[in-house]
Amino acid sequence: MNDHTAKGRFIAFEGGEGTGKSTQSQLLAGALRTLGKQVEVTREPGGTKGAEAIRELLLHPPGEGWNAQSEALLFAAARADHVARRIRPAIDNGVWVVCDRFVDSSRAYQGVAGGLGDDAITGLHAFGSHGLRPDCTLLLEVDEDRLAQRLAARDGEDSDAIGGRSIDYHRAVAAGFRSLAEADPDGFHIVDGTGTPDDVHARVMKLIGPMVDPA
Repeated sequence: MNDHTAKGRFIAFEGGEGTGKSTQSQLLAGALRTLGKQVEVTREPGGTKGAEAIRELLLHPPGEGWNAQSEALLFAAARADHVARRIRPAIDNGVWVVCDRFVDSSRAYQGVAGGLGDDAITGLHAFGSHGLRPDCTLLLEVDEDRLAQRLAARDGEDSDAIGGRSIDYHRAVAAGFRSLAEADPDGFHIVDGTGTPDDVHARVMKLIGPMVDPA
């Protein structure tokens, strides 16, 4: 059975702001295509027209912005549309989906750093997206000093509503991701995000090797 008729796979990159998720998503997709896989690269919030519209509301909120509950609901709504219209159909058609962020971002950002708790986030995900989990979640970690340098180079003074939050908030996010990964060692791989993009990509490929060639 070839990759166009077999069920596809779902890989998500997670991590805080500036850890290299978008870059690594593109590098992984390119490597998988060279191996003969059909690949879609997508992101959250986003990936469909409806979810991209919600992304704009989240990153550039109107008026006074959103409280924690409203923010979590918007993320869950964007994800539900993304899963129903893009991710599940792709996987069912034998496509490998590589996603820049998925539900574990909501668990770390809104659940941990936002104080809503994991049950609230996973409950929304169960309702909106039938609890879909990636086959593999790659958590990119970069030390705080390097991260600050990357964010300054990337955003300057122009951060979005979530990226521009306090250092304490982002520390809580990083701790949240780490605790999620440690609690689910079968579902997560923790990846050292330091070094060149090619260095990090080599680590990623080593970790997902058994998925690509499960001989």
